[in-house]
Amino acid sequence: MRRAGPVLILLIGVLALIINFWPGLRLPDSGSADGWRPIETKLGLDLSGGLRVEYQAVPVEGHSPSAGDMSVIKDIVERRVNQTGVSEPVVVTQGSDRVVVELPGVTDPEAVRKLVGQTGRLDFVPLGKTQVSAGQVLDLKQTPPLFSGDQVSSATVGTDQNGRPSVDFVLKADGAAKFADYTANHIQDFFAITLDSSVISAPVIQNSIPNGQVQITGGGLAGFNAKDATNLVTVLKFGSLPFPIQELSTEQISATLGSQFLDQSLLAGALGILLVITFMIIYYRLTGLVASFALVYYTIVMMAIFRLVPVTLTLAGIAGFVLSVGMAVDANILIFERMKEEMRVGKSLPAAVEAGFGRAWNSILDSNVSSLITATILYLFGSSTIRGFALVLILGVLVSMFSAIVVTRSILRAIVAQPWSRKAGLYGVSQQEFVAGIGLPGRRRVGEARSRV
Repeated sequence: MRRAGPVLILLIGVLALIINFWPGLRLPDSGSADGWRPIETKLGLDLSGGLRVEYQAVPVEGHSPSAGDMSVIKDIVERRVNQTGVSEPVVVTQGSDRVVVELPGVTDPEAVRKLVGQTGRLDFVPLGKTQVSAGQVLDLKQTPPLFSGDQVSSATVGTDQNGRPSVDFVLKADGAAKFADYTANHIQDFFAITLDSSVISAPVIQNSIPNGQVQITGGGLAGFNAKDATNLVTVLKFGSLPFPIQELSTEQISATLGSQFLDQSLLAGALGILLVITFMIIYYRLTGLVASFALVYYTIVMMAIFRLVPVTLTLAGIAGFVLSVGMAVDANILIFERMKEEMRVGKSLPAAVEAGFGRAWNSILDSNVSSLITATILYLFGSSTIRGFALVLILGVLVSMFSAIVVTRSILRAIVAQPWSRKAGLYGVSQQEFVAGIGLPGRRRVGEARSRV
């Protein structure tokens, strides 16, 4: 690790600088229309505004949605538009049959309609020798399904044998058994896969499918469009809406807090970091300066991760980031205080550095694991805003452990080997407590000296 540490630090630092400051960078993204996503900092509704869409649940056969049905619809819609847990949508119910969706940074209403507005009822319909085309609407009363989408246990975007995008399903036991029996006895028959009665694909059954693993390919030579395949998987993965919903209105909304508040939040965060750096340099001197460099390194890496994921930064997310800044130097404080103690009992400077990191490690690990457990619980069970705060905190804890242990330790090892660094005043200890020599044995501990008298 002594040799790999500096290389790893340099590599991660260079990549983070490129991600943060190189203009026009893009990443492959199957969910985008052109297959690429720009690397950019995304801000939440409170800081940048977005799109507001209002939906109404439509009664079915005279039955209106209950409060429980609306809660289910709200939950499914929120999971559909927030698959990764970082886009931080606002999804609320209004009245007895309305759902309002607010999405930060979204300007394309059609993309939201495709993802949210479908009931997502998937049916597997046997057609016999009747051939149908994609997009054709079937009367499911005349051609009843063999089973429905509730038999799908998982769905992913995959590729077929020709490398085209496909949608792959794994069926539950009941659906797998029915499908195995049917395909074994109806080879060369057509079998439609419909979404909301509309045919997605109607392939010919080439052979028996006994294991419940089904693959849907789109029509045409190109197969599924990558974005359509992703949206279909999202709808199927998160279930069907208990009632169909119709769009009532769509409008662009402005930031709830505004650009001035964003500037104030960023200024507060910058001042917080500056105050922490000032304290570390004044109190811990040379080691504080190293910790300050590690803190700047930590900030650059965190911003690069925010842009890569991407994390939608709201006021709660910024608060989580500022909190993680304080936690990032907390580990360094434990290490530096332990280093002072080791020097006071007679250890040489290099030995005190190694002992400081080694003996503070257990405390650092316990503290950070406790924070990770708490943040994980918030992420799993909290609302979208709380999940954003928790995600930023989790990332901050993990990166801070790297910056406090690997970055600081590697730099200090290089510094204490230099002649100019062997001065007691640089470490906040007295000259009598300081042993500077590289490789020189430390003075005997006081207890050991007394035992020889």
